Amino acid sequence: MFEKPINQFQFYIFLFCCFTLTACKNEETKPNIVYILADDLGYGELGAYGQKKIKTLNIDELAETGIRFTQHYSGSPVCAPSRCVLLTGKHTGHAYIRGNDAWKSRGDVWNYEKATEDPYLEGQRPIPAETETLGELLQKAGYKTACVGKWGLGGPLSEGAPNKQGFDLFYGYNCQRQAHNLYPAHLWKNDQKVKLNNELVIPNTKLEENADPFELNSYDLFTQPDYAPESMLTEALAFIERNKAEPFFLLFSSPLPHVPLQVPKTYVDQYHKEYGDENPYLGNQGYFPNRYPNATYAAMISYLDDQIGAIIQQLKDQGVFENTLIIFTSDNGPTYAGGVDAD
Repeated sequence: MFEKPINQFQFYIFLFCCFTLTACKNEETKPNIVYILADDLGYGELGAYGQKKIKTLNIDELAETGIRFTQHYSGSPVCAPSRCVLLTGKHTGHAYIRGNDAWKSRGDVWNYEKATEDPYLEGQRPIPAETETLGELLQKAGYKTACVGKWGLGGPLSEGAPNKQGFDLFYGYNCQRQAHNLYPAHLWKNDQKVKLNNELVIPNTKLEENADPFELNSYDLFTQPDYAPESMLTEALAFIERNKAEPFFLLFSSPLPHVPLQVPKTYVDQYHKEYGDENPYLGNQGYFPNRYPNATYAAMISYLDDQIGAIIQQLKDQGVFENTLIIFTSDNGPTYAGGVDAD
């Protein structure tokens, strides 16, 4: 359809959604919108684009029964500005957020333990109060809106917090730095901190001295009871059920498969059997060490795929699947750090 690559595909989706809302005069015909935003997922890591080793059955089915955009480029190669492009429809020459700005003028923001205790140190530089976001436009059009997952566009106490930027519900990581642990000590639900049943483990923690890197139990510290992506899915499914009688917009902004390499063991086991033994990742490229890095990374992508399947099933169970526009993409391409071997 386009002669040139769509360098800002999010902008076209932004316009498409606005056009759809304008065209829909009857409240009953307004489509629900579920926008699934993966984190650091490369297109080559999906079966629909030729991946042979990693199982992504639900995403592949979306591609098979929908439209694939093969010249789809994210707004930026890093998280925060890419998400700003998505939510404002502005390319990075005009968007306020130009990088992953830690907003260091507040104090010791990179101290993970301090930021866990002090919400003033959490979050990235905020988008301004006057920013018009996709969430706000959809609210004006009568939509209930939710962002579930990772935010990164303004700390909990700032004007950039999601509830002040067009989202009736927010649940997840406000701060990208806090998302460097998928078993965090807390998440946020709107403006309330939600404590999780997890021990505080600071990113870049290494194995204990004299621990055997080939023994699986040497990595026990990096698996805790409450897996953040699981809690996020629960909130997303509940939001769909609560709002099935009115148009809704769900931005499911998953932290997966962004490192650290962490996922429930049952998922790793499936790939460990297939891949066989591996050399462990010891944390020399940041984040956490991991016994089976390739199997774990593949498992994280399959875990995300299963979550997408659960969202689709919920839409069907609530009788709204046929009136829902589902968009799946990633904020940027695959990583090179944290034990991931993209090749």
